[in-house]
Amino acid sequence: MADMANVTKRTIDHYTRMGLLKAERSSSNYRYYDMDSVSRLHYIEEMKKNHMSLQEIKLKLKEQEIENVDVQELKEKIRELELDVSAIVSLLKEKGLHNPEMIKKHLSHESLSLIQSLLLLLL
Repeated sequence: MADMANVTKRTIDHYTRMGLLKAERSSSNYRYYDMDSVSRLHYIEEMKKNHMSLQEIKLKLKEQEIENVDVQELKEKIRELELDVSAIVSLLKEKGLHNPEMIKKHLSHESLSLIQSLLLLLL
């Protein structure tokens, strides 16, 4: 990818650490970038030529991501999550786990974090 975008691998690493680029990880922990990342990298370099700081570029990219969010798709995902949460609550009631502390004992930290995030989205 560095050759395709005419930048150094170190630049790509830096942009990835900053959150400007997103990489998938292989089972052997190698980073893989899709073709959108190459376009994004060209965009970053072009904005730098226009004297934008990396922080300004990051904000601009975030704005573009927000503009591209499919609201209907997001609402559908929230509905699906609500159904999943309802199913989990029903299952917990069947198992006699009404007490929140008892429920916490049966959930991983990641699950608790996800539930908290979902609650924030739903409220």
